[in-house]
Amino acid sequence: MSKSNILIGILAGTAIGATLGVLFAPDKGINTRQKIADEAMAAKDKIADTAMGVKKRVVNTVSAKKQTLDEEVETLISNTSYKVEDIIETLEKKLKDLKEKNKKLQKPPL
Repeated sequence: MSKSNILIGILAGTAIGATLGVLFAPDKGINTRQKIADEAMAAKDKIADTAMGVKKRVVNTVSAKKQTLDEEVETLISNTSYKVEDIIETLEKKLKDLKEKNKKLQKPPL
């Protein structure tokens, strides 16, 4: 279970507990309703703050991972480029050798 789910669960439990406490406390109906409304607003604000914190962490994590991925792609492209250059040089040498062998095998025209 992730930390954000646990935190949301704790906040929801706190809000439910406070609401139940207000409902069972002896007080006038209007006072009870006002307390419930106040507790609901406080819980809403806490959940909104928590959601904003989670969003910021996700954005930061995604940005960091994207940067790392971009760097790894650049490194891979660079390494591949060097290897391709080596392959081309090897193929050019082989082609040169083959051309020389081919010249030796050719008979002069009659």
